[in-house]
Amino acid sequence: MLKFLRTGVACIAAAAGLALANLVSAHAQGLVRDTETERAMREYTDPLLVASGLDVNAVDFYLVGDMEFNAFVTGGQNIFLNTGTIVRAETPNEIKGVIAHEIGHIEGAHIIRRGEASRAGLATMAASIGVGLIAALAGAPDAGAAIMASAPQFGQLNLLTYTRAQEASADQAAVRFLTATGQSGRGLVATFERLAYQERISFQRRWEYFRSHPLSADRVAALRRNVEASEFADVPDSAEEIAELERLQAKIIGFMAPPAQTFSRYPESDTSIPARYARAVAYYKQGLTDNAESAVNELLELEPDNPYFHELKGQMLYESGFIERSLEPYRRSIELLPDAPLLRIGYASALIATNDEENAREALSQLRIALVSEPQNPFAWFQRSLAHQQLGETAMAELSTAERAYAVGDVMQAHIFATRAHEELERGTEAWVRATEILAVTRPDSRELRDWNRRERERQPNFQHLDRHALLQPSTGL
Repeated sequence: MLKFLRTGVACIAAAAGLALANLVSAHAQGLVRDTETERAMREYTDPLLVASGLDVNAVDFYLVGDMEFNAFVTGGQNIFLNTGTIVRAETPNEIKGVIAHEIGHIEGAHIIRRGEASRAGLATMAASIGVGLIAALAGAPDAGAAIMASAPQFGQLNLLTYTRAQEASADQAAVRFLTATGQSGRGLVATFERLAYQERISFQRRWEYFRSHPLSADRVAALRRNVEASEFADVPDSAEEIAELERLQAKIIGFMAPPAQTFSRYPESDTSIPARYARAVAYYKQGLTDNAESAVNELLELEPDNPYFHELKGQMLYESGFIERSLEPYRRSIELLPDAPLLRIGYASALIATNDEENAREALSQLRIALVSEPQNPFAWFQRSLAHQQLGETAMAELSTAERAYAVGDVMQAHIFATRAHEELERGTEAWVRATEILAVTRPDSRELRDWNRRERERQPNFQHLDRHALLQPSTGL
């Protein structure tokens, strides 16, 4: 479920032993983790990647917790999409069009062609942000915020403004990918037409997307001609996709907008599922647990097999201190969606918080499954260390701490805790072998460490080491 981080005070929330998310600039931006939203966006993205000839598994997709319209790509085949782009879209096809356009930049290798000097500047900025994230995850949020404040604003990762030729190329590629997947490109045209006025206002007030993606009347006209020539120009979004988008928008608004704005946009008179969804989250944000639980129960009466409603109920109860009561809805969410690692991590967190040995063993079982899909999730490793510690398995707790440190790039801490685990674990066991591997790749003189550092520099920015679902609280309204 979406969670949020108040970055105005540059801190990471930690309630009932639950470490939340990652950090970010002083401008209330950061990365979002949420199973429901991620799955929907990957369903939009993956067919377009296949159509482009890119490897789906090699392209990482990230959600940025910012209500401004923006999307961009960075080196290492990373696509970033602001939550504001989702909220401002009128149809799913508009979001698909924007994503297709960004994939066009990747396929055309437009970032790579910007020159060594520009790439070096981008790498320096990304490295500063990466160090800040690591500091925050390591337990020093203030230091992390200070480090990242020294880098350009997070939203400026796309500082390299594309040329008009590259924009035209990405437009053409987007239409090609949409056509290949049997989809219309009118959503992209509609987005550009609706936002074209941004080209005519001052640079300071212009949205980030249009600072890096120059828009012109000629470009929109050319894109429209290309789209209308497609045999799939008239293909509409399905009713199911539209309904799904409305829910995602309500969910994001519920978490990111002040409750008063949420209730204004979704008044009690609106009994639709998206409105109920948004109000449930708003009640939860206000600390009105009874109201929030009643709102979620109403949703579950309508859709008893919706895993995200069960997850929301579990999260609300857990974070409100009703740990035992949170277990059943968390457990049910996993039964309904067993291949969602973030749900398992949330459930494991609640199990561990009960301080019960049997629950700690169940938490370890859930975390082992989750870590197969998310081996670099530091929050999962942190929770695993807590579970082992509850069971008196100190060496395994130290190994999990080493894994967490390695996941966030803290090589020194990884080496220290792997050394401790290595000395205590039984020789020849799987855990002992893993500790040996970590020691080998974290030695200051190891070739593996040099190769790892080189790969990380090449992949920057790679923000895979993120704690569980985190969503930011913006300082401005919608």
